[in-house]
Amino acid sequence: MANEEASVFEAGGERLLGILHAPPRPAARGVLLVVGGPQYRVGSHRQFLLLARYLAAHGVPVFRFDYRGMGDSGGPRCSFEEVEEDIRAAADAFQAAAPEVRRVVIWGLCDAASAALLYAWRDPRVDGLILLNPWVRTDEGLAKAHLKHYYLRRLTSRGFWRDLATGRFRPVHSVVGLSRTVMRAVGAGRERRPVEGAPAPEPPASGRPLPARMAEGWRQFDGSILVILSGNDLTAAEFQDTADRSPYWRRLLNQRRVSRRELPEANHTFSRQAWRDQVARWTLEWIVETQ
Repeated sequence: MANEEASVFEAGGERLLGILHAPPRPAARGVLLVVGGPQYRVGSHRQFLLLARYLAAHGVPVFRFDYRGMGDSGGPRCSFEEVEEDIRAAADAFQAAAPEVRRVVIWGLCDAASAALLYAWRDPRVDGLILLNPWVRTDEGLAKAHLKHYYLRRLTSRGFWRDLATGRFRPVHSVVGLSRTVMRAVGAGRERRPVEGAPAPEPPASGRPLPARMAEGWRQFDGSILVILSGNDLTAAEFQDTADRSPYWRRLLNQRRVSRRELPEANHTFSRQAWRDQVARWTLEWIVETQ
């Protein structure tokens, strides 16, 4: 049976809390579970706790923790773009608590996946990334995702036509909402430089759009990557749309070191047990395959 042990460590002068899940037999590769926000180390529907216990029961050490300002960790709350020091300190604490761990896979959902991409290439201990529904939010991307994955589906749904026939449909509000979405999609697209083309050779800069910085982090990271997407999630849809519009993103996703999985019915946080269990199995299978 795996052992669970609390660990207190520091980042930015604050005390952070982590939990080590240590299998009976030491392993050289472990999973650092990075939490998307605002969230703490247990996760929605206890997903992170259950995943950690599942992996540890199958021989994979896991370390999950709270960022500064979240859960049981002190300090002001940080955004996912400000947690590099937290992740590095957690990786240090992971290795201190489990000295046999030499290589680390970062597992992250939503903006934790984004934080992992911004961080991983800077830390030679990280040799794998598991990215679930990565956050690539821009005004343009969100507006286009709404047009494609909400309004178009709405027009083809029975519920829309039933509401229209029974008078429950409010056309003024819907038209206003649609118009605003179209304006955001068109206007933001004119203001933003596209992601296409080879990225600049310098490290990601905070002033560049998030998708460009994530793409650059992906390029500089040389380990294996698993991408898991929910089929019923606007964040996942926005990520997929970003990749579809950008030849450079498509090349990244088509690399041989990249594996992809999709759960067509799953929502953003994989709230059903069957979805959580499938994600856990895919995670374990990928870790074994990429040892």
